[in-house]
Amino acid sequence: MHVGLLGTGTVGETLGSAFVGLDLVVCMGSRSTPNDRAQAWVAAQGDTAGAGTFAEAFAVGDVVFKCTCGAHSLEALRVAGADALAGKVPVDVANPLDFSDGSPPRLAVVGDDSLAGQIQLAFALTQVVKAPVIDLLTELGWSRGRVRDLGGVAAARATEMYLMLWVSLMGAVGSAQFNVRVVATESSE
Repeated sequence: MHVGLLGTGTVGETLGSAFVGLDLVVCMGSRSTPNDRAQAWVAAQGDTAGAGTFAEAFAVGDVVFKCTCGAHSLEALRVAGADALAGKVPVDVANPLDFSDGSPPRLAVVGDDSLAGQIQLAFALTQVVKAPVIDLLTELGWSRGRVRDLGGVAAARATEMYLMLWVSLMGAVGSAQFNVRVVATESSE
């Protein structure tokens, strides 16, 4: 499998390194090339890692992870171009956070809208997925029983709003190294 990554930040590097560790071919895309951060990441990863533009990452990837800052997501996809997105399934892992008033941030997209929904509207010929696909999560070590599919892009509102709970928990825990588990109980019916 070939994976395209849009974004050279911490999320792109972390996911890219995990995918390279699974012996997948990974192309880290950036707005312009050459990109020093992408080149440094490639040098540290080995033969299955590469770097290019956003459009090149889409061309390489069977699946493409959009790891850009939420505020720059639509622009990054416009730079890649609608033709590059056609027929692809971008996995949107961006967080639509607004840091304009400092920390803690607030959501940049609220109410009946979501960043993933805005992307889907702007690129109607592309099927946007908000969370990583189940098969890739299991390859990264998650057990199938612990992965929940919340449905289509409409569920992105809920996952994006959940982000504010996550930010608060991160502050309380003092680290981003934690997770939340959903425990389903048997129905009494």
